[in-house]
Amino acid sequence: MLASVFGQVPLALVLAIVLHKNNTFQKFLRSAVFIPMVLSTVVIGMIWQYIYHPQIGILNFLLDSLGLSSWKLGWLSNPDIAIYSLMPPLIWSFVGLYLIIFASALQNISSEIHDAAKIDGAEGARKLFSITIPMIWSTIQVAIILCISGSLKSFDLVYIMTRGGPAHATELLATYMYNSTFTSYRYGFGSAVSTSIVLISLLLIGTSQYFMNKRAQK
Repeated sequence: MLASVFGQVPLALVLAIVLHKNNTFQKFLRSAVFIPMVLSTVVIGMIWQYIYHPQIGILNFLLDSLGLSSWKLGWLSNPDIAIYSLMPPLIWSFVGLYLIIFASALQNISSEIHDAAKIDGAEGARKLFSITIPMIWSTIQVAIILCISGSLKSFDLVYIMTRGGPAHATELLATYMYNSTFTSYRYGFGSAVSTSIVLISLLLIGTSQYFMNKRAQK
């Protein structure tokens, strides 16, 4: 969840601001970033499995080419780093969605506001933090809600890449629920875990919205 909220949302916001203009090159880049959203999660999981493969993976190959052979690892087989290895594919696969959401919000800001800010001398970071972000704050709140709820029910990508292993190092609530229900046949316990996912999601969403609303009122 932390990887989703602090990885997907800030990265998508930065990309939306950088790629805000509607020239052909920036449209192409926005489309390129959005491509993972139209791919099957199974395909994404298999792509990253090959990237992380200890023998034929491109990541270890690049490290070897750069003379960093000591950095080569079993990225998905090492319990100490497996959960961190899942963060890049998780962020990569969904950042396009939030990029489109933020790009749409930025386009809805009137050009007159930008012109007035320019006249008042607001440029760069001052304009970003004083005008742009406050005006799309409600959109950022929605993105965070989607991020929290989506990350807590993450299942398919993790199941394809690690199945919750090794040694339960990448076990998430959703994979734990699935394994408890359909592997151990503990249907009642699996239902309880599913209910817990909903309750935890509501609690975290409510807490985040409380603090974000307080920030908006300042």
